[in-house]
Amino acid sequence: MAKVCVFTADGFEEIEGLTVVDLLRRAGAEVLMVSVGEGLTVRGSHDIELKADVLFEEAEYGDADILVLPGGMPGTLNLRNHEKLCALLKEFAAKDKKIAAICAAPMILGELGILKGKRATCYPGFEEKLFGAEVCTERVVRDGNLTTSRGLGTAISFALELISQLYGEEKAEEIKKSVIYGH
Repeated sequence: MAKVCVFTADGFEEIEGLTVVDLLRRAGAEVLMVSVGEGLTVRGSHDIELKADVLFEEAEYGDADILVLPGGMPGTLNLRNHEKLCALLKEFAAKDKKIAAICAAPMILGELGILKGKRATCYPGFEEKLFGAEVCTERVVRDGNLTTSRGLGTAISFALELISQLYGEEKAEEIKKSVIYGH
C-alpha cells in the first residue's frame, strides 16, 4: 500500500487537499492528513473546519511515497513558514522522492530551490516564485519526482496523476470512471 502525506495548515484550499485525500484513498493508498499547526483541527481558506489525522511532529515520513502540498491562502504561506516541513521537502528532493504541489503551493518548491531545471506549473500570478523552473500552463505537469498543478479546477486531474504514479494508468482510469470524471 502506498503512503501519501497531505499537509494541512490554516487557510489551505479545502478542495485541493481533500480531493487528493479522497481519490487516493479510493485507489487504496494510506493517506495521512498532516497538520503543521498546533492541533489537529485545521480551518480551510473557505472556513471549513476539519480534523487532520496526525500532527507534523508525530508522523513518520521515512516510508512515505509522496508528500503533497495543497494551495490556498494563507495556507500556502503557513506551509512555507514551517521550517521542519521545508527541511523535509529538501530531504525528499535530495533523495529524488516524489513531491506534489498544487495552486500557489509550487512557490514553496521554487523558493526552496527544488524546481531548478524542472518543468512546473502553478496558479496564475505565482509564476515568478517558481525560481529556476521552466513555467508551463498545462493542468498538471510531471517532471521526474515533481508533480505540480494549477488550482481547484485541476484537483481531480492532479489526484489522478498521483494515482497513476503509484498504481499505474489502469487504476487511474478505473478511479476516473468511478467518479464520472470527463464524461
